[in-house]
Amino acid sequence: MTVGNQKLNIYGASGHAKVIIDIIKTIDKKTIGYIFDDNEKLIELLGWQIKRSANTKLLTKHSTIIAIGNNKIRKEIVENKQVQVAEAISHISAIISKLTSIGKGTVIMPNAVINADANIGTHCIINTAAVVEHDVVIENYVHISPNATVTGGVKIGEGTHVGAGAVILPNLNIGKWVTIGAGAVVTKNVPDYSTVIGNPAKPL
Repeated sequence: MTVGNQKLNIYGASGHAKVIIDIIKTIDKKTIGYIFDDNEKLIELLGWQIKRSANTKLLTKHSTIIAIGNNKIRKEIVENKQVQVAEAISHISAIISKLTSIGKGTVIMPNAVINADANIGTHCIINTAAVVEHDVVIENYVHISPNATVTGGVKIGEGTHVGAGAVILPNLNIGKWVTIGAGAVVTKNVPDYSTVIGNPAKPL
């Protein structure tokens, strides 16, 4: 996942992008190419001049990580912009079983843990100190927030956001584009497009 001498573009210049920059700096033989954001008010980020996505020559020169936390916007960029999708990247402090599958564009943040036979889709975010246990299936564009725990055998649909510190109990099915509130404890299956909060988690 971190092999090869390669520059990576970053699309997005928010605080989330700062963490992506830090991760890239920890990876041997990886460096930053260009940082893109279409907000005209943003000029530079941590010393890098920000480019606009209309500059397709630069945008397509290197593979790109989408550094935007919003799942819907991340998907829109991938589908509508001319980006070459980068392989998944991970911070050196993350613990990742070799018996996992992780899709392109996914980012594994510091101190995250991913255990055996987890299957993570494309353009996901496994955030700081999150835990993804064995036999978990996470579809594309999912964000698992800091300190959240996804226990064994859970299935999570596309675009779902799992809030900070939330816990999903074993073998549950979480639908697509679900929002799970911070600190929620999910004890039952959650249907598509739902928002659940609390302990035990209930529909908002």
